[in-house]
Amino acid sequence: MEEKLEQNKQEFITLFEKYVKRDGADKLLEWLGSTDFFVAPASTKFHSAYAGGLCEHSLLVYKRFLTLVQTEFGDKWEETISHESIVLIALLHDVCKVNTYKVDYKNVKVDGTWVQQPYYTIDDILPYGHGEKSVYIINGFIRLTREEAMAINWHMGGFDARVKGGSYSLTDAFYKYPVCVLFHMADLMSTYLDEPR
Repeated sequence: MEEKLEQNKQEFITLFEKYVKRDGADKLLEWLGSTDFFVAPASTKFHSAYAGGLCEHSLLVYKRFLTLVQTEFGDKWEETISHESIVLIALLHDVCKVNTYKVDYKNVKVDGTWVQQPYYTIDDILPYGHGEKSVYIINGFIRLTREEAMAINWHMGGFDARVKGGSYSLTDAFYKYPVCVLFHMADLMSTYLDEPR
């Protein structure tokens, strides 16, 4: 387990340092290292709900996103979106989850005996939303392009609480920024096809 956590952390850092060259990137990476990003789960129970799941999910989404972009735009895909943007969007889309999941305990009966079992619960110290919270955090360190911000902001697609509340902004974003559609698909594919529940 520890070996896998370290391997994922190093893969994340290597990708980030290789492709992300804008001002503030070093401070952002330093901040990530000071949080629970590399050991946090990706969710409480829905996908990758285990230590290190958040980093692993981000890496899996990166691979899906890169493949979808290359498939959609062909050999000249980098004329549409830079590799730096792909890395930024994929690796940082869920920084909203940093320092949010806490371990708590519940009583469960095992072989007729009550025992305390750990589980993840949510303690969101910055209840700013989901995608929009990630954009807010990232922009505190580096300047995102409009397309990067849109892709991160709307990565939940129809699962976004704003959409469920009746907002039509997602539709506009998907039409105006096709990369948003591809990124949402990459996040979905990773969550439902690549990760354990």
